[in-house]
Amino acid sequence: QVQLVESGGGSVQAGGSLRLACAASGDTYSTTCMAWFRQAPGKEREWVGTFDSDGSITFADSVKGRFNISQDNAKNTLYLQMDSLKPEDTGTYYCAAADEVRCTAAALAPYLYTNWGQGTQVTVSS
Repeated sequence: QVQLVESGGGSVQAGGSLRLACAASGDTYSTTCMAWFRQAPGKEREWVGTFDSDGSITFADSVKGRFNISQDNAKNTLYLQMDSLKPEDTGTYYCAAADEVRCTAAALAPYLYTNWGQGTQVTVSS
């Protein structure tokens, strides 16, 4: 079992930046895909981006060019750098981990993300 703890959320004005962190602990040796999701009030959960075990990174079109994902292996921490934030980026951001599958597989079968953090709130005001 992998435990994930997000941090770094907050309130910013449009155009601002935030960096979210997702600290992983537990049985992380089998984790092969890490992802960020978000959910706005009254809306369905939305995929934001993934970091695969081979280092490849993909993003949703809505955040491409503004967000970036990086990983610090020494700290077992995944980061989501968010720049040029927009009000529509508001929501609760979650990190998730999938074991023994590539992110391309998890994209087709989200149930493969078996480990989730508790979420961190991001609010962007206009």
